[in-house]
Amino acid sequence: MKTPRRLRRPRVLIVGCGDVGLRCVALLRHRAHVFALTTQPERCAALRAAGASPLVGDLDARRSLKRLAGLGATVIHLAPPQKNGDDDRRTRALLAALARPRRRLLHNPSETCRRWLHAGSAWGKRQARIVPAVPPGPRRSLPLVYASTTGVYGDCAGALIDETRPVHPVNARAKRRVSAEQQLRRATARGQIRASIARIPGIYAANRLPLARLERGTPALADACDVYTNHIHADDLAAILVRLTTHGRAARVVHASDDSRMKMGEYFDRVADAFALPRPPRVTREQAAQQLEPVLLSFMQESRCLLNQRLKRELRIRLRYPSVEHFLRTAAQCR
Repeated sequence: MKTPRRLRRPRVLIVGCGDVGLRCVALLRHRAHVFALTTQPERCAALRAAGASPLVGDLDARRSLKRLAGLGATVIHLAPPQKNGDDDRRTRALLAALARPRRRLLHNPSETCRRWLHAGSAWGKRQARIVPAVPPGPRRSLPLVYASTTGVYGDCAGALIDETRPVHPVNARAKRRVSAEQQLRRATARGQIRASIARIPGIYAANRLPLARLERGTPALADACDVYTNHIHADDLAAILVRLTTHGRAARVVHASDDSRMKMGEYFDRVADAFALPRPPRVTREQAAQQLEPVLLSFMQESRCLLNQRLKRELRIRLRYPSVEHFLRTAAQCR
């Protein structure tokens, strides 16, 4: 009997299927069977409507991840680490779930005894009846694409950097990302997976612009003390992540960044102009420390400009929006 076409398609598991994950689903659903891990059962209907098969599970509860074992899927790992500690426990839980062998019960008693006696096992009859579902022998490591962050570099004082720059995480968020990258590199070295790492800067899209911030009049840094930031449109990011599933190199880092080189305040000014909003007031760093929340202020402590040659040369990506300015011109025409 011929295997149904749906079962013959490659499988892709998206872990952390939020806005960017759904954009990945839209790119994959016609050529792969897409699974989406969600912690919220109420999201299952929306995920099905988007073209994904939902799996309810929580990276903070390892027992809920049993269905991932033996799935045999390429993984796009978009889930952020937990909010405390320096170790990314969620990536650790995911790798453990993917590594767990799927087992089945043999229905032929004579075959069970033969395997048990041949192995010379002292485990007993119960253990002898359980064998791996996948036949022994070498297996091809499945790709895993990890959405990391450019925050792992720390402050580079506005320098132009490529992927060979040593990581220097300063805050706990970045340290957890470095932990995840290290775990994935070790799993790749063991042959468990074949991980590719995308280091991602600020993500924007029509639904991810700082319009509320501009309407509130939240200040930006004066140009003399402002920091360089980097950007990527959410659609381009989804295309990069999907491309990495087939063309990413093992343990290789790629900057998922566009060609923009602008300071944070300039970015806010451009968005404000495009949407006819007041430009944000400019303040000194000392004034910002008094007026802004610590989390918001932390993003103003690091400055760097990203090179993206690997993105273009190795993945051969052509960005839909090569710069923020390209997108804003399109957005202004659609208003």
